[in-house]
Amino acid sequence: MALQIAIATNVSAALTEDVASGDINALLIPESQTALAKIITREDAVLCGTPWVTETFRQIDPSVELRWYFNDGDILKANDLILEIKGPARSLLTGERTVLNFLQLMSAVATRTRYFVSKISGNPLELIDTRKTIPGLRLAQKYAVTCGGGKNHRMGLYDAFLIKENHIVACGSIGKAVAAARTLVPNKLIEVETETLEELQQALHSGVDIIMLDNFSLEDTRKAVKLSRGKAKIEASGGINDDTLIDIAQAGVDYVSMGTLTKDIKAVDLSMRLYMNV
Repeated sequence: MALQIAIATNVSAALTEDVASGDINALLIPESQTALAKIITREDAVLCGTPWVTETFRQIDPSVELRWYFNDGDILKANDLILEIKGPARSLLTGERTVLNFLQLMSAVATRTRYFVSKISGNPLELIDTRKTIPGLRLAQKYAVTCGGGKNHRMGLYDAFLIKENHIVACGSIGKAVAAARTLVPNKLIEVETETLEELQQALHSGVDIIMLDNFSLEDTRKAVKLSRGKAKIEASGGINDDTLIDIAQAGVDYVSMGTLTKDIKAVDLSMRLYMNV
């Protein structure tokens, strides 16, 4: 339900931003003119964002007909036909940029995630996202991560504790912060960010569920995994890239979190072509 609400809200905001009081360009076309539009990909990608496209045309003009040739999570090859859209030409053109924006952004996240997931295939760990998302599009981007084969970390500041450096400073210590978390909001997962093996020992002593290793060296990551075995799960984070991901995965961590999945993305190259008198 939360995702359905987010989709409708995302689309409404996008159309308000783009169409506002009305599409004056659409007025150039006779109201009775119908058309067929085809969306294709110009590059290999993982498709994501189909519910946002469907909702866009539902809000613009429910009479528009959509025919999808692929589903979210499917692998696309360059020049694949993704979608055919049939209906009033005005409606198709009014929705063009909004639907392409959603598809290009979300497919980019899914494609990037699939790339990194494939690199750690065979290792018993999960690739997870972060809160480094475009404001207003968090659920959309986190949905895209799952379409690419990744997993979601917490959705926000409300569903789990992630006690970070500044929380620890404000509370006085890791132990005090964890104790306060247990007292204030019982039964919530507690994760603590650590920057040294000494902090990791403090977190273990506090009995947390997950310990994040922030920018640990490979050697210290291996030590942390051994120290934590059977006591807490380990998440590696910070500065992980193409060159370090496989080694970190093979060190035995339970999770690798990467802000780059949702933050450092390049839009997938898609195109919509219009055919009149159909």
